[in-house]
Amino acid sequence: MVHRRVRGGKFKINYAKKEPPVELGEELEVNIIDRCPSGDGRTKIQGYVIIVPKAKPRDRVKIKVTQVDEKEAIGEIIE
Repeated sequence: MVHRRVRGGKFKINYAKKEPPVELGEELEVNIIDRCPSGDGRTKIQGYVIIVPKAKPRDRVKIKVTQVDEKEAIGEIIE
C-alpha cells in the first residue's frame, strides 16, 4: 500500500497489485471450505479464492486450475 498526498492535504491510497499464488494448469489437492451463491464449491489459498464447480463443502479434491483472474481462479476436478 502506497500513500500519496493529493490536493487539499488528503491522502490517496494506491494498492500494489499482488500476483496470484496459483498458475494456469497447476494441479492442487484442496479442501472445499464452503459453497458459492452459484452452488459451486469454494476454497482459499493464501486468501486467494478458487471456485470448483460440482464440489461440496468438506470434500478433499484434486483440481487443475483452468482460469486465473486478479481476485479468483476456477479449477476443475480431476480423477
